[in-house]
Amino acid sequence: MTDPIADFLTRLRNAIKANHRVVEIPASNLKKEITKILFEQGYILNYKFIEGETPCGTIKIALKYDPKDRVNAITCLKRVSRPGLRQYTGYKDMPRVLNGLGIAILSTSKGVMTNKQALEEKVGGEVLCYVY
Repeated sequence: MTDPIADFLTRLRNAIKANHRVVEIPASNLKKEITKILFEQGYILNYKFIEGETPCGTIKIALKYDPKDRVNAITCLKRVSRPGLRQYTGYKDMPRVLNGLGIAILSTSKGVMTNKQALEEKVGGEVLCYVY
């Protein structure tokens, strides 16, 4: 597999379209950090890291739906930086997603963070994905 982050996002997208409650994804440190950010920002209901089933473990993610009309909290997951075309940004030209309603997840020298956190820290990095 050449792009594990794109695979992570695609598994989430497919689970959302099929109205699944839980999705299991092979784990890595970067995927764990992205999952933590999605939980902190309120896009997923809960998550659990399971060690031992596979060599790297798995991530079990409970998706968040509106109880009345069954609409998911995540409407779009878009991969920005790809292995063939990396997208970097400085803190002065940080991307705004959906005019501030969405988030961009960045990989910086201080760890994986959202565009708002990176702006506060005054650090740029590789734009991994947009979530809204």
